[in-house]
Amino acid sequence: MNKSLLLILASFTAGAFAAPISFDFKDPKGVNTIQFKLDAPLEQIAGTTNGISGTVTFDPAAPEATAGTILVDAKSLTVPNKMMSEHIQGERWLDTAKNDKITFELAGLSDVKASGANYTATAKGKLTLKGVTKEISVPVKLSYLEGAFGQRINKPELKGDLLVVRGNFTVLRTDFGINPGNMEDKVSNEISLSLALAGGAPQS
Repeated sequence: MNKSLLLILASFTAGAFAAPISFDFKDPKGVNTIQFKLDAPLEQIAGTTNGISGTVTFDPAAPEATAGTILVDAKSLTVPNKMMSEHIQGERWLDTAKNDKITFELAGLSDVKASGANYTATAKGKLTLKGVTKEISVPVKLSYLEGAFGQRINKPELKGDLLVVRGNFTVLRTDFGINPGNMEDKVSNEISLSLALAGGAPQS
């Protein structure tokens, strides 16, 4: 058996038995963030949330099968104006007393294009916000960083991989019953979201 055929068989065997890797998005550094912006005619509201957790499974040999759930602590959404932050948490807006989690259930990726360790794709799944669930599609960029887990948390002796996810998309507050049709001169109906998240898969 020649060398080339052996390499092909070895590659096929490795791919056939590779298992998806589970990445934890509860960031030990606390720097995972989702930014949100509402740009209305009279005011722009911009804020962040870092209360992010969840697990995503990813297989670099089959990225289209990526799946999992990202959770956001709705009470962690803040804007610079303290009173405005309190209003956001209130009953007319997010009503976080009753809806303390925002969730995105990822069902898979489509239109996947790979360039080395980097991927572009469309993430498809269900977004639940203020108790309302909608099917959405989000353009994302993924970077699978093999062996980079310890480097990110400044402990290079620790082994493991990273999955970095970035994306920008828009949802409508009317779709999720967030005080629909009211105050649109100051609070835009469009909510622009920008995410930059890193999930870790430490190895024992």
